Amino acid sequence: MVKKFFFHTIFIIALLISFNGYAQDRIVHGMVTTFDSIPLIGVKIKVQSTKQVVTSDTLGNFSVGCNAKDKLKLSANGFYTQNVKLDNKIKLVAVNLKLKPGEKSRELAIGYGHVSDRDKLNAVASLSKNDVDFSQYSDIFELIRGRFAGVQVVNGEIIIRGVNSINSSSAALIVVDGVPTDGSALSSIPPIQVKSINVIKDGSAAIYGSRGANGVLIVETKRGGDN
Repeated sequence: MVKKFFFHTIFIIALLISFNGYAQDRIVHGMVTTFDSIPLIGVKIKVQSTKQVVTSDTLGNFSVGCNAKDKLKLSANGFYTQNVKLDNKIKLVAVNLKLKPGEKSRELAIGYGHVSDRDKLNAVASLSKNDVDFSQYSDIFELIRGRFAGVQVVNGEIIIRGVNSINSSSAALIVVDGVPTDGSALSSIPPIQVKSINVIKDGSAAIYGSRGANGVLIVETKRGGDN
């Protein structure tokens, strides 16, 4: 009697575990980019619970099976590794990996094929607080003029792709901590508070629509992100 009860209990426990695992297993779809819009190829996506590893395709897309509350680890040569926590509701994830500072990281990203077109990454100029001491500049406009070749500051506007015409504006779109703004907002940001600056010069700015036609200046401050 006791033996029969024991096996009956084990059977129920095994059934519950099996049912629970089946209920939680699901497919999560995602996309991996850098600089907001450039797809990354061959990024490794590792599932914490199963240790399964998949890679992103030529469009930066991936699909992976995981549990209801799981974690994904994304890594690629030249980029900072990023962890993504999942919950019951998440079925789609968009991850923007940040390129490590320095020319070596850029060459690694291109050399390992994470960026399909060399020109895409070369069209993005990046500078972080790890590359240079921002506090040596009196204001952010001096910083931009001194560190980004070809970028001009004209009457408080940032000119990335040159002057297009006399009648239309050639000013670049300015995005500070993810929020589009104008040149006047830059004057209130002390260089010492800047974490990174990215300049997007070409079609990679298309994600911003017509506003990004003249290029995009992306500023991330220490107040807007981790120090």
